[in-house]
Amino acid sequence: MDAHGAIARISLSAVQHNLQQAKRLAPSAKAIAVVKANAYGHGDLMVASALQPLADMFGVARFEEAQKLRSSGIKQPILLLSGFLNAEQLQFAALNNFQVCIHEFAQLAVLETTPLAAPITAWIKIDSGMHRIGFSPEQADAVFARVNAITQVVQPVNAMTHFAQADEPEQRSITETAIARFQQATAGKVRHTALCNSAGVMAFPQAHSDFIRPGIMLYGITPFAEQQGSDVGLRPAMDFTSSLIAVREHKAGEPIGYGASWVSPRDTRIGVIAVGYGDGYPRMAPAGTPVLVNGRRVPLVGRVAMDMATVDLGPEGTEQVGDEVILWGNGLAAEEVARHVGTIAYELVTRLTARPKLEYVD
Repeated sequence: MDAHGAIARISLSAVQHNLQQAKRLAPSAKAIAVVKANAYGHGDLMVASALQPLADMFGVARFEEAQKLRSSGIKQPILLLSGFLNAEQLQFAALNNFQVCIHEFAQLAVLETTPLAAPITAWIKIDSGMHRIGFSPEQADAVFARVNAITQVVQPVNAMTHFAQADEPEQRSITETAIARFQQATAGKVRHTALCNSAGVMAFPQAHSDFIRPGIMLYGITPFAEQQGSDVGLRPAMDFTSSLIAVREHKAGEPIGYGASWVSPRDTRIGVIAVGYGDGYPRMAPAGTPVLVNGRRVPLVGRVAMDMATVDLGPEGTEQVGDEVILWGNGLAAEEVARHVGTIAYELVTRLTARPKLEYVD
């Protein structure tokens, strides 16, 4: 019996290919490779190391993520997409070639009053329609005037925005309006601009500007709801796998799992997979969610538990204990699984727990 628990097999060559694909789409722009949230579940240190020859910068959401990359030998500039929280973080950023996003007046006040040992590169965040963080276009002139007066900030400063609906093709005019707002607010005031997340890179070439920020597309996943990465030349970087730990004969009319949520309409064979929400597989995956067993597509049945999930192998199924299961990856796109679950593939890959091993296959 060669059964194993959940493993996420990561292809670093696929990640490299996907960054190259982003750069082909935006050949005149430099690339900020986004490796936040442990590189979307793929392992930030390994991914960043593999991308060092290709990425101009790295982007992270948390200060601690930047510290980890720098202390592990990543040399490129690192952009703190959420900026800094206090003077201590700002001082550390200046010493360690972190670039900072400024999106809030409290940050601006810290930047004005904190002595730094080295000049720092700042990116002013303009709120072009997301309405989470960032300065409104109406505030831009005053903000740039204040930042331009800070001698320890590299001049001229940079500016960035984040699109709220670039992944919705039917709302194209909303993103076009956001681009116009940003361009009007920053014209003649900045050194470099960065507008495009993955959806922007793929759908709005007029906004590629100086820097792009590919994130989810690096991992072979498209941001567009009705597509999957292979449709647009991306390669899935994660095969989330496990194996069968039991195969059972199951009678018609018998339920399976917690709550008896599924009852078999026929005599069949049930496969039990060593995976559950304790590994990050979604508990809310409904019956019918596809799974590959030895490359054959079979439906999930019963409720996903902490450590096990069950599939209907059919009465003629010949699978055995130890056979490989792919939960998503090559042959079964994470985007398709996400649609069955009612979520997005971003969540599937980032919610893996510490239990599944990450194995790097190239």
